[in-house]
Amino acid sequence: MSKGKDAGAVKAILAYLNRQNRPYSAIDIFNNLHKEFGKTAVVKGCESLAQDGKIREKTYGKQKVYVADQSQFADVDESEIQSMDKRVAEMTEELRTNMADIHKAETELKSLTSSLTTAEAERLLGEVTQSCHSLKSKLASLKEGQVLISKEDKDKIYHERAKFVKEWRKRKRMSNDILGAILEGYPKTKKQLYEDIGVETDEDYKVTPPEL
Repeated sequence: MSKGKDAGAVKAILAYLNRQNRPYSAIDIFNNLHKEFGKTAVVKGCESLAQDGKIREKTYGKQKVYVADQSQFADVDESEIQSMDKRVAEMTEELRTNMADIHKAETELKSLTSSLTTAEAERLLGEVTQSCHSLKSKLASLKEGQVLISKEDKDKIYHERAKFVKEWRKRKRMSNDILGAILEGYPKTKKQLYEDIGVETDEDYKVTPPEL
């Protein structure tokens, strides 16, 4: 890097530290200057300024930090410090209030964006209205005693019901036979056997196969 560039880095570092008046590491300064100067130039610039007494260098463990020379700044009046502390407290409270308002606004925005649009609400209303009309018409027909199912469909339903009830009873009987055979050589109770193998019975659910 050219001497002109190095000098520019030194000048920028000094101006930045005097303006901010708070400690920074060389890496912090490098990043805060938006990497305008190379990392090596920033490190060398900090060391050079510290050696010349224009800034102060403090070592914490393995890290060095740099801060503006405080002797160049006028003493701050105690009342001014108190005034600044008061202003900081006011701004902190203002920030808290603003953050609460932002949170409230974000919650309202989320609620609005998750709600139905006018077009979606109108479409849904139309579907529900149509469904209501259909159900009302069906209810009126039932009240008038109209037959809404054909004899063929009714016979089919009864036939299917009989088939499933027979199958239910058949499987219940087979299961009882198998479990009875196991119980003949099982050392524990019937209840314990059912719990051990995870059997759930009709009686557990208070149901029985209906009559045919």
